[in-house]
Amino acid sequence: MIVNFSLVNEMFRGFHIQRWNDRLRPMELIELDKHAHKMIIAYVLGKYEEARGNVVNWELLIRDGIYELLRRIIISDIKSPIFREIKRHAEVYAKLNQFIFKELEPKIEDAIIKEELRKYLLEENSDEQSPEDKLTCRILNAAHIYASYWEFQIVRYANPNNYQNVKIESDLMHDINNYSDLDGIKKIISRHTITNFIDLCGQLRFQVRWAQTPRVPKTSVLGHSMLVAAISYFFTRDLPNCPKRIYNNFFGGLFHDLPEAVTRDIISPVKKSSREFDELISDLEQTLAEQEIYPHVEQSWIKELKYFTHDEFSNKIVQKNKIKSQLTIDAISELYNSDEFSPIDGELVRAADHLSTFLEAWNSINNGIKSEELTSAAQKLSDMYKYKSIGKIPLKTLYSSFKL
Repeated sequence: MIVNFSLVNEMFRGFHIQRWNDRLRPMELIELDKHAHKMIIAYVLGKYEEARGNVVNWELLIRDGIYELLRRIIISDIKSPIFREIKRHAEVYAKLNQFIFKELEPKIEDAIIKEELRKYLLEENSDEQSPEDKLTCRILNAAHIYASYWEFQIVRYANPNNYQNVKIESDLMHDINNYSDLDGIKKIISRHTITNFIDLCGQLRFQVRWAQTPRVPKTSVLGHSMLVAAISYFFTRDLPNCPKRIYNNFFGGLFHDLPEAVTRDIISPVKKSSREFDELISDLEQTLAEQEIYPHVEQSWIKELKYFTHDEFSNKIVQKNKIKSQLTIDAISELYNSDEFSPIDGELVRAADHLSTFLEAWNSINNGIKSEELTSAAQKLSDMYKYKSIGKIPLKTLYSSFKL
């Protein structure tokens, strides 16, 4: 089993890491939130490149996005300009990556994932990449820079008289313009409506989960979505997996709370207070998404985004242009594990969503902020998965590692 106590806790540590922490900020800017936004922007850039007839290696994009998150968690206190300067000195950069791998290696039990991470950190060689892999890496780099620029807009308005603002903006715009050959970057720079979608997704970092419950650390809907997506990815790697299954489960996790950009985060006890209320909220989410989200994206993407966000926790496939649900994960593995069926394991995304929620409660309790709501939620989720496996993934083993 790839997902273990140490790995998920390491990823959760991204909620503790504050960005731009040498500036006055109207709100906390968190590392995990930034990476969630980055991966949404990468999705947008990748879709535009595919529309131009280019090939995007989505498996590489997802994997490297997650591994880069792990690297940034380890080097949390190194500012981006310093990190960029370090990268110019090959020997120093290599030693830094060796240190990073040494820190992460004990936290990863799966030999294949460990070797992939080692190669990502220690054997970077762009000369050996195929054209589609080079394009994919450029998409990730461009998304990373624009996500930083988006944050800077917040920081700049909070620090209007800072003498470094002009240089920071100039450097960021220069870096963004290096990727102006990407169709998505051209559209973003020209304030195409897709920029509204990116802004709307970015606003999910303003929405704090468990809004009525004191917690440490506070977590946003956006950062939570990234954690769900990363856990969904690692769960999927434990299953028979075709490329489309990996793609759907990751982006299904990343976008599963997208409707909350227009409805806000309605806490589960309220949402589940009655079946009728839950159904009404679901209907309202879809109606508002039609009015306030989908008009900002390309028409050809809407069907896929609905596949991710409507009935998001159901196991589904597409057969003869019709969505077929009510399937087990084992049935998908045995009968539909092929790109032609576009399989998505909603039950697995739900398990990742529950694990992320459990981590939020468990970490706060262990940080000394404890309440009846947190202890009750942690115990309920632990009991729910105490004897449960999903697609032969023994979640009971994972939950037993956390002491309540």
